[in-house]
This record gives sequence, structure tokens and C-alpha cells, in this order.
Amino acid sequence: MESSEARHAPSGEEGQTVDLLVVGGGINGTGIARDAAGQGLSVVLCERGDLAGATSSASTKLVHGGLRYLEYYEFRLVREALIEREVLLRMAPHIIWPMRFVLPHDRSMRPAWLVRLGLFLYDHLGGRKLLPASRGLNLRRHPHGAPLQPGFVKGFEYSDCWVEDARLVALNARDAADRGATILTRTTFVSARRADAFWDCVLETADGARRTVRARALVNAGGPWVAEVLNRRAGQNTRSGVRLVKGSHIVVPRLHDGEQAYILQNDDRRIVFVIPYEQKFSLIGTTDVPYEDDPAEVAIDEQEIRYLCAVVNRHFRRQIGPEDVVWTYSGVRPLYDDGADDPSAVTRDYVLELDAGEGRAPLLSVFGGKITTYRKLAEHAMAKLMPCLGSDARIWTPDAPLPGGDIPNADFAGFLAGIAQRYPWLPGPLARRLARAYGTRIERLIGSARSLPELGFDFGDGIYEAEVRYLIEQEFARTAEDILWRRSKLGLHVAPETKERLARWMDERLGAAAGPSAPVLP
Repeated sequence: MESSEARHAPSGEEGQTVDLLVVGGGINGTGIARDAAGQGLSVVLCERGDLAGATSSASTKLVHGGLRYLEYYEFRLVREALIEREVLLRMAPHIIWPMRFVLPHDRSMRPAWLVRLGLFLYDHLGGRKLLPASRGLNLRRHPHGAPLQPGFVKGFEYSDCWVEDARLVALNARDAADRGATILTRTTFVSARRADAFWDCVLETADGARRTVRARALVNAGGPWVAEVLNRRAGQNTRSGVRLVKGSHIVVPRLHDGEQAYILQNDDRRIVFVIPYEQKFSLIGTTDVPYEDDPAEVAIDEQEIRYLCAVVNRHFRRQIGPEDVVWTYSGVRPLYDDGADDPSAVTRDYVLELDAGEGRAPLLSVFGGKITTYRKLAEHAMAKLMPCLGSDARIWTPDAPLPGGDIPNADFAGFLAGIAQRYPWLPGPLARRLARAYGTRIERLIGSARSLPELGFDFGDGIYEAEVRYLIEQEFARTAEDILWRRSKLGLHVAPETKERLARWMDERLGAAAGPSAPVLP
């Protein structure tokens, strides 16, 4: 690429000039920022809340091909997603791991031959190498059938992967920063004006202070707010539409033993997952409901809770009701509007809309997408943007592990055994949790500590000052909610007193710099 003033501008300066300004700190925004920084571009990313503060922390937390998308002939999307499963698994084996899914067969929904055909395609479309193939099950004999209603005789089993979705976002942001990007959370994108070959942009921090950034290119990865960013903030008109669909999940005490998940077919032809979650719980979801209100105010409603409970009760021996729900979360998926009547049939594929021309600063807007294909989306985004910036895109991310993901041979079990030997004073459950969350970067977190007291203040329930400081300094955490519900799911496990101690400690140290204090959820 030609040398530019942008690449040499110090990051974080008022009035700085950069190659790329990315609006949106979800998975697509952080993925694009990482890819761009790795190609030598100077990058600023702004996010008005916390990283993964909206849709990207409200997924079903799967890296998957999307078995049901085969029914809608989304073969390109499914193939790309299937290939990406194993790419991402190698990049981050600490926060992504294989999971087997059991599909109880209901012949009133889909014939067995159709399910077998779908699974055959699922096994072979993506060149599967690391994950085991699908197979049929006799649910009356196999242990996986034990939790199910006795009417389910035949079933199938296949592979996909689990992902800690909000941590995936944080690690992409961390890697982008390691490669030179500036990550600005609690910073609102106020406006942008095209001035020939640049975008003159105004950003505002949580305390009301404003700063300007001049960017050679602008990326709109606003998620549910993509149209608002494009039309109201950047003063442009979109040719594409976004379809907002609410997806809600419930968490209940664990419904079954074993590490397998279940994929349930409902009589409305939707599917619902039941997934082992945080050791003690089951995660159940998701719904697909058209949504027209403010995405920031999204929440599950009673009808959705009853719907998810009813699907589970139709399949499982153990019956559940709204009174069993210990936590819920909802997100708004910004799907590309392809005109489908059924929300479940709306494409999960992504569309990248580039507005550029001779002598005009480019604007790339991201419509749709899913967590599994975020890396490929970023790759395609850079393929569109780099020629506008005077160079060709370079593909580098498939073989570059995310922070903490450089575990030899992606062998997490062996890595954990090594952690136990190196830090014998760490209690087993804590060692496992830290290894899962931080991978090889656990060494940076622990530092020179040789005992639990040397990890600093004990907030309770296995949370120590060393981890909190690491999350503040390395993973952009600013509130107790950031730590308890996005950098981790410790909010499900720790006592109210622990939450209060953590919130008070962070308030005292970060204060106004964190912006308005977010509520610590129950």
C-alpha cells in the first residue's frame, strides 16, 4: 500500500487521521478492525456501549453450519459456515470446543430420509476434518435417549461447536489493539461528513467530551443500528434494508446429564436448542419474533417463555415452567431483508454494501451476518475496501490464533493439565475457568503470583483482583456488568455480596471514566 499520513498518526489524538474508522463493537466490527490492523492500516473502532453489548452477546453461542438453513437452499452460506467451524476451532480452542447434538426424530415433522440427507450434506459440504461425522441413534437403547419422552425411538447425532460469544468479540478487539488499532468503548459515533477523499467524523465519550477523527474509509458495523448510522449519522441513503428479528433464550436448572446438546423440532417447523450451560444449567433457545422497537430495550416476553417451555416439555421427561427460569436474555438480529414472510426463513447470509467512487472516501455498510462467518465477512470486507485505499487485500487471519489461542495442537485437555502442574496452588475449578477464559494468556493474568493471596483482593466466589485488573487493562472492561455478564457469565454463579463488592471497587477506581454505571443484574 502507498504510504499515508494516516498510518503514522499517533492513536488516540484529537483530530487524528486514520485509514479506517469502524463503527460498532460487535463481532463484525471487531473482526474487521482486527483484519485491517493486521494488514497495516491505522484503525479506530468506536462503540457507544461495551464490546458485544447487544446482539453479539445474545446468540445461542454456537459455531455451526446451520443445519436448518439447508431447507432454505442456503448452500453457499452453510458451506462457508461449515468450513469456518474448524478454522475458528483452531484459532481459539480455549473459548471454542466441539459439541455433539442429538436430534430426536419426529416423523410428523420431517421424514427420516430427509434428515439423513441433510446430515449427509452437513458432513460433506465443508470438508470436515476435525469433527466426527453424524450417525443414527436408537433412543431406547442409547443413553442420550434417557432424558427424552418415551415416544421418541429414533434419533440422529451430529457435530458442531460451542463458543463463548462475547469473549470472541473481546479477543478480536484485543488482537486488533495488539496490532495497533485504537479501541474506544463508551464512545458514540455522532456524525460523519464526506470531504472528498476523507470522512470527517465526530465522536463523543460518555462524559460528553467530543473528538474528531478524519478517516480515509468508514465501516458501518452498527448491527441493529446499521440503518441509523447510515442514514442519520452519516447522512447517506441505503439501498438495502435490515430486518430486525428478536431472539430470546431462557436458562433453567440443568435438564440432563452428559455434555451433549439437543436440537428439537417444533410443530411450527422451527427448531429449539437445549444446551448444557455453565455446569449447572441448560440454555434453551431461540425464538424468532419480528421486532420494531428500540433494540436497546429488547427483552423476552411471557409468550416467548411459554413457547420455549412448551417445546422442551413436548420432548423431555422433565417438565419445566416459567417458575423454573433463572435467567433470560434477548437480542435483536439485524438480518438482511430479502423479502421473506417468515422470520425463520429470512437469510442469515450477509451483504456488504460499498459506497465509493473516484475521489470519494469509501463507506462500507454491513447487513446481516452470523457469528460463525464473522471472520470470512471481515475478509470479504477488506477485499472490497483495500483497492479503494490503494492496495490489494491480504488473507492472513485463518492461521493466526486469537489471544490465548496458541495452545499446542489445540489440545485444551493437555494445556489444562500443564496449568495444574505449573500452578498447583490454584483450586481445580478456578484453574479450569481461567484456562478456558484466557488460554495461554493466563500467564499474563497470574504474573508472578505464587499463592491465592498474591492474586490480590478476594471479591469472593473465585474472583480475585488480578483477574479484574487484567480485564480492565487488557479487555476494555469498565463496569461490573461488563465482567459478570460479558467477559464471563459469573453473574449466574456469584453471591449478591460479591457483585456489590466488585461494582463498588470498580466505581472507586474508574468512576466517571466508565460512564454511567450499568446495573448489576441479579
